Amino acid sequence: MRIFEALREDHDKQRALLATLMDTSGASSTRKDYYAQLKDELNRHAIAEERHFYIALMESDKAIEKSRHGIAEHHEIDELIEKLDQTDMSSSAWMSYMKNLNEKVLHHLEEEERETFQLAGRILSDAQKSELATRYQSEMKT
Repeated sequence: MRIFEALREDHDKQRALLATLMDTSGASSTRKDYYAQLKDELNRHAIAEERHFYIALMESDKAIEKSRHGIAEHHEIDELIEKLDQTDMSSSAWMSYMKNLNEKVLHHLEEEERETFQLAGRILSDAQKSELATRYQSEMKT
């Protein structure tokens, strides 16, 4: 497996969790459970992706800006999660923040898959792509 497939698998999990959360209401146990899963998935994914994808890309001058942009978007996602954590889950404000998070994450995933993966495909060797996938998946399992 290459790093792109490993990342895309987790992106698909994030999309599914977001879609489910967007269909929940109030402070239901379903909303709480899926939100906890989403937070955990986004956090673990961002850390592992930065360590095992973006850092490798930063070794190339061609990818520094794109890598910084991806990491900055992770930070924006973290800030939205912090707002969600501080807001009553049954309030309309919570769903407003959730919609913002949904848009930000979906934008990030789309941009990464369309642009960053293409750039990385030209920069990384086949061996690097496989090794990064192995290290990324190993970290995600812990």
